Amino acid sequence: MIWTLIIGGIAGWLAGKLMRGAGFGIIVDIIVGVIGGWLGGWLFGKLGIHIGSGLIGSLVVALIGSVILIWLVHLIKGK
Repeated sequence: MIWTLIIGGIAGWLAGKLMRGAGFGIIVDIIVGVIGGWLGGWLFGKLGIHIGSGLIGSLVVALIGSVILIWLVHLIKGK
């Protein structure tokens, strides 16, 4: 659980920097990262893509999922 929050926080923060130049704040960054990790894991599973296991693999999947999630939010909000 702690690792999920740490990886989610890092992934959400990085995704915020990549997509907007600034994050949403630490709490929302963690939430975006955790949801993005779930989204990335689900999406990669459906596509049959395996990044790898361990800390780096989890971070990459969560980062990609978080970027997709932020992109979808921006698309819906019209930014």
